[in-house]
Amino acid sequence: MSVKKFVVGCFDDEKVLFPAVSKVRKAGYKIHDVYTPFPVHGLDHAMGLRETSLHTAGFIYGLTGTTTAVTFMSWVFTKDWPVNIGGKPHFALPAWIPITFELTVLMAAVGMVLTFCYICQLAPFIKKHHFHLRATDDLFVMVIECTDKTNEEDLKNFLAGAGAKEINVQVAETDWWIGRYDKEQQLYKQPSVA
Repeated sequence: MSVKKFVVGCFDDEKVLFPAVSKVRKAGYKIHDVYTPFPVHGLDHAMGLRETSLHTAGFIYGLTGTTTAVTFMSWVFTKDWPVNIGGKPHFALPAWIPITFELTVLMAAVGMVLTFCYICQLAPFIKKHHFHLRATDDLFVMVIECTDKTNEEDLKNFLAGAGAKEINVQVAETDWWIGRYDKEQQLYKQPSVA
């Protein structure tokens, strides 16, 4: 697992966060992530993130469901168990539309949820570093990754000038790992205020 150093800046208002994100990007710092207590419209564009491909994955999963339903029903009603039901032909596509629709929706929904959980690394057994406990409560937390060329003091002063209320430096594992938090393990150390 890779351990990296991060400078964490906490903001108390999204109106201060947006200009700070733009300033940090223009200054050339690498934003690891921004954690917010609620979805903030436009933050992904401000951070320079590309558009998600989840809708494309949903289409592929739905197409898989449609293909599976039509293929399976065609095989069952024409080859495996051809039964004459009320004089209908064995390949009765209009009668299969409800089942095909339901399987399309089921495969698309389940596939997109599982893909989303995989991409965001969400699962009951996944353990990740928490940069600030109040990130899901009332603070907007910007995490900036430090490189070899990053001067931490300059970055802390830069964040303070951009409106950060709390600033600290943390060393954390960037990847997720399987396990659970020990009762004695602290999730978060008290930050030093700049």
